[in-house]
Amino acid sequence: MIRPALALLCLCFSLAAESILIRGASIHPVTSAEIAGASLLITDGVIADIGPKIQIPKGAKIVEAKGLHLYPGLINSATTMGLFEISSVRETDDSAELGDFNPQLRAVVAINPESEHIPVSRANGLTSAIVLPMGGIIAGQAALVHLDGWTWEEMALSRAAALHLRFPVLEMTAGEPPNRVARIPFKEAKTRYDERLQRLNAFVEQSRRYQTAKKASGAGFRVDLLYEAMLPVLDNHMPVLVTVERERDIRAALDFAARQKIRIVLAGVREPGQQINRIRDMKIPVILSSTLALPIEEDAPYDSAFTLPVELFKAGIRFAFGTFTSYNARNLPYQAAAAVAFGLPAEEALKSVTINAAEIWGVAGKIGSIERGKLADLILTDGDPLETRTQIKQMFIRGLPVSLESKHTRLYEKYMNRP
Repeated sequence: MIRPALALLCLCFSLAAESILIRGASIHPVTSAEIAGASLLITDGVIADIGPKIQIPKGAKIVEAKGLHLYPGLINSATTMGLFEISSVRETDDSAELGDFNPQLRAVVAINPESEHIPVSRANGLTSAIVLPMGGIIAGQAALVHLDGWTWEEMALSRAAALHLRFPVLEMTAGEPPNRVARIPFKEAKTRYDERLQRLNAFVEQSRRYQTAKKASGAGFRVDLLYEAMLPVLDNHMPVLVTVERERDIRAALDFAARQKIRIVLAGVREPGQQINRIRDMKIPVILSSTLALPIEEDAPYDSAFTLPVELFKAGIRFAFGTFTSYNARNLPYQAAAAVAFGLPAEEALKSVTINAAEIWGVAGKIGSIERGKLADLILTDGDPLETRTQIKQMFIRGLPVSLESKHTRLYEKYMNRP
């Protein structure tokens, strides 16, 4: 007699070991030229073979894809998806904690796999995302997750992809948007800025002293979780995602990284100015926010957000896109697409939401392109996934078919069938 636990294990193994052949699609590997009318074999959740003629394993499920296009799944490089649901309901916001320095906090453990934002984003081609903690100066550890799974353990690709540092900036207004109108005198704003920057440097230096003490001590060393979480950063094993917008703040962040000898990724950059060359020389990747935005300064060019991606591309800076919120995470492909109209090559726009993101987060050997041996994170479409008219016909995450149903599709069906 087979015990229930053993039967469940056998069932899980049989599901994982299922082979799927996607036949007749135009395959877009991203890292190489398009392969027209080809097939792709998925075995054990991994891309096993690609080509015009593939031997079909016995019992393999066949997906007919003639006339369709196969792309790698899209990657959102900055979002609060799974941590933040409804802005007006405080109980659905688990994106921030109290205190300015929380490097020990891990966003991954707070992710809600049942968030409505996840299936809505999947329906637009997203298969994975960087989930950011927010709040304070050091908000915590960002996670790279698959957008499918019963638990956060199943979803996690990298539980600690980066440490999120919300770099101190000179703020001349007070209050929360949209009511951020109260003006602060420059002297007071500068004092606040200097104090926060001093505290940040002091915290990093204290972390270094902790690191030195731990190396010099024996087995009886008392572990402090706060400083323990900083060790991968100080050892350059974990990058720091530094959120900055303007040139002066970018300059300060670059100075900070050089002084502390840490590896950083700039995020939310809007006006890099003359710092572009320095970013390139320091080989620092950039995560861009929405291109569909107005300039942040009154006298800035109207199209500054649209042209920034091509400026980074021409400078030789690797970049990707993030939405930095939950509610518009599904618009990720359109952020990249908008930059194409302003000079960014279409193939580079696609790379910015696939292989570039995978390389920045250190998982290019697993996801981001269609190659043998990589996880089968794939989308089957009827056109270019960066175009609004394109429909996602089928999705695979870790080689398993994923439902494209969402709250949007359910409401559409409901009201289309209204008596």
